[in-house]
Amino acid sequence: MTENSDQNERPDFDDVLQTITDYVLGFEIESEEAWKTARYCLMDTIGCGLLALRFPECAKHLGPLVEGTVVPYGSRVPGTSFRLDPVKAAWDIGCTIRWLDYNDTWLAAEWGHPSDNLGGILAVADHLSQKRVSEGRPPLPMRSVLESMIMAHEIQGVLALENSFNRVGLDHVVLVKVASTAVTANLMGANREQLLSALSHAWVDGQSLRTYRHAPNAGSRKSWAAGDATSRAVRLADIAMRGEMGIPGVLTAPQWGFYDVAFSKTNKDQKLKPEGEKRFSLPREFGSYVMENILFKVSFPAEFHAQTAAEAAVTLHPSVRDRVEEIDRVVITTHESAIRIISKQGALANPADRDHCLQYMVAVPLIFGALTAEHYEDGFHESYPIIDQVRAKMEVIEDPRYTKEYLEPDKRSIANAIQVFFKDGSSTEKVEVEYPIGHRRRREESIPLLEEKFWANLLTRFPLQRSKQIFDSITDHTELDDMPVHSFLDRFVI
Repeated sequence: MTENSDQNERPDFDDVLQTITDYVLGFEIESEEAWKTARYCLMDTIGCGLLALRFPECAKHLGPLVEGTVVPYGSRVPGTSFRLDPVKAAWDIGCTIRWLDYNDTWLAAEWGHPSDNLGGILAVADHLSQKRVSEGRPPLPMRSVLESMIMAHEIQGVLALENSFNRVGLDHVVLVKVASTAVTANLMGANREQLLSALSHAWVDGQSLRTYRHAPNAGSRKSWAAGDATSRAVRLADIAMRGEMGIPGVLTAPQWGFYDVAFSKTNKDQKLKPEGEKRFSLPREFGSYVMENILFKVSFPAEFHAQTAAEAAVTLHPSVRDRVEEIDRVVITTHESAIRIISKQGALANPADRDHCLQYMVAVPLIFGALTAEHYEDGFHESYPIIDQVRAKMEVIEDPRYTKEYLEPDKRSIANAIQVFFKDGSSTEKVEVEYPIGHRRRREESIPLLEEKFWANLLTRFPLQRSKQIFDSITDHTELDDMPVHSFLDRFVI
C-alpha cells in the first residue's frame, strides 16, 4: 500500500446523525408545556410573516420562479394567493417569517431563530395533506406540524448550546437547514436510512458565511437566509426520499469532513471546549427543552440581544424626551455577545444594518418612546438626524456578570442597562432589565401581549371577520390540534 492511499472501508453514519435520527423517529413528546408553547409559537411566527408582507422589499421575492406556473396540490404562502411547489413555498414562508426580525429566538454559544423551520414544515405539511385527501386518505393534522416544530426547535437549539458556528465564520442558518431537513424528511415518511442520508447531505452542503450580518457588509440577505436554508432542507429531504445514498462520514472524515474543513477553529475564547477540539458537543439529550425555554419577541422587531435595552430605553423615554438636545452621553451596559454582534459606530447603510445596531435600537425608543419596523426604514432615518447625533454620544461597556449569566442554563439572561447623563451634570436613573418579556421567566406576562401582537398582524392583511375566524381557531388549542393542515392554510389565502 502506498503511503498516501486512502482507506476505502465505508464507515457507519456519524454518531451525531444517528442521534438526531433516533430522536426524530422515536421520541414521544409528553411535555404539555412544550405543546402549549408550540401553539403560541405557531401563532406568533405566522403573524410575523403576515406583517412582513407590508414591505415591498420582502414581497418582491415571493411567488413562482416562472410566472403563471400551476402546481397541483401546491403549498400556500400565508397572506398571499400563491400555490407553489414545496421547495419554493418553504423559501417564501421562511423569508416572510424572518424579514422583520420579529420571530422567536434562541441564545446560547450559537444563536438563531428556531421558528425559521416553520417555512419548510408548513410547506411540506400543506402539500402532503392535500395529496392525502386526493388519494382518499386522512389529511395531516396540525398536531403533526406542532410536533415537527418542537423537534426542529430541539435539534437547532441543542446543537447551539455549546457549539459556536459564528466563531468559525459560519451563519446560524446551517442549523435551520439541518433541523428542517430532519423533520421534513420525517413528514415525508422517511425510514432510518433515508433520514440519515438527508441529514448527511445537509451537513456536506456549502454553508452560508456570516458576512451579510456584520458591519460593513450587513444587508437584507440576513432577512431571507433562513428561508433559503429551510427551502434547501426540503429539497435535500426530497432527494433522499428518491433513494439518494448518504455520506456517512460527513462530519468526521479526516481532511474532507465538516469538522476538519469548516469547524477547525477552536472555541477557546468562550472556554466551552478544550483547545483544538473540533467535534460537536451535545450537552443534553434531545427532548423538548428548547421549545419550553424559547424566547418570544413580544414588544420590539429587533435583534434579541437588544430587546432588554429597548425596553429600558422606553422606560427612560419620559425622562429624556424633553431633554434630548441636552444629552452629554448615554451609557449602555451589556453582555459580550451583544458587543460582538450588534454594537456599531458610524453610518448605517440600510434597514437591515439598523435593526442589528444596538445603539440605534436604544436611540430611537429613547427619543420616540417606541421601536417599530417602520423606524428602520430609510425615510424615517433620514427625517430625524437627531438619532445619529444621540448614537454618537453612546458608550457601550460589558458587565462580566451579564456575560456569565447569559450562558448559565438555569438563567439564560439577556441583560442590558441604560443610563443617560446630561450636560448640566444631572442624570437619569440606571434602568436595568435582565430578562425580556418573552423569556420563560416572564411567560405568563407575555401571552396576552403575544395574542395582541397576532391580532394586530392579522388586521394588516385580512378583514375583521376573517381575522376573528383565524384568531379563534388558532387560540382554541383543541380545535387547532385536530384541524387538517390544508384547512388551516385555507384560512390564510387572499
